[in-house]
Amino acid sequence: MSPRDTDLQSDVTYISDPYVTSPARNSRAGQLAVELAAEKKRLQDELRELQAENDDLKSTTPVGTKDWYVKWVATALSVSGIFLMSAGLVMQGQIAYVISAVGWLFVGMQWGDRAIMIGSSISATAVLMDLVRSLTT
Repeated sequence: MSPRDTDLQSDVTYISDPYVTSPARNSRAGQLAVELAAEKKRLQDELRELQAENDDLKSTTPVGTKDWYVKWVATALSVSGIFLMSAGLVMQGQIAYVISAVGWLFVGMQWGDRAIMIGSSISATAVLMDLVRSLTT
């Protein structure tokens, strides 16, 4: 090594990484502490990622508004209507289902969601046509 290389090395300052230390200077307990610190950092990063994913999954629909109540009443009527029709109470089931479809049409209009409006309109029309046919015969 030349004298110039020695001068350069004395001017260099090394910053130690808290997660990487020389194994020659550490005991087994020290090495375990370093490994635990690295694992803790990894778990904290993973927890932050999971928290961000959880925040993305939170509901974006309004809670406690008029359309929120209509949505849940319409859902209950829809399920009830299907069960009533399956139980042989066809007319009552159809009436419940048509009312629920009208409720979902209202919700779709409030939310500006055309898919909800179209789906509700089509299903209400189909059930209403069958209801009218059964009442006129």
